[in-house]
Amino acid sequence: MLVRLYALPPSQPYDDRVAAAGITIRRFEPWDRFALRRFITEHFGENWAAEADVAFTGGHPIRGFAAVKDGEIVGFAVYDCTRRGFFGPTGVREDLRGHGAGAALLFRCLHGLRDLGFAYAIIGGAGPDGFYEKVCGATVIDGSEPGIYRELYREMAERRSRASPS
Repeated sequence: MLVRLYALPPSQPYDDRVAAAGITIRRFEPWDRFALRRFITEHFGENWAAEADVAFTGGHPIRGFAAVKDGEIVGFAVYDCTRRGFFGPTGVREDLRGHGAGAALLFRCLHGLRDLGFAYAIIGGAGPDGFYEKVCGATVIDGSEPGIYRELYREMAERRSRASPS
């Protein structure tokens, strides 16, 4: 999906919902790296954890944000990791979805990409297209699935077929 960074809608409604739910959105700090990796691995898998690790290797500021509730990471979003100008991966703990954290994290990252000088952001392998269309005006890039993830999907399918009993 493609997002016009020069025409983003306001993020304030999502920021307000997150605050009302007692969730704080903040940029990652270096000491978040290992807790984040554990969180992502537990809730979303190793592939996403590996991608998000890249956010910590590109200098400062770190290219990602955490959603925190009661001192725990409950969501995350990174940008400019998988490829230049890409948003993601991102995820919010299942029991806390629907409080605006996903949207608030998305906007922080989109603003981060805009601050890096990008006019457009790419959301690769977007899950719920409708969410991104509604929240930030993203549009589908025709013919882009599976895009850069083609090899990853192929390798995952091969691993599954080797692991399944014949």
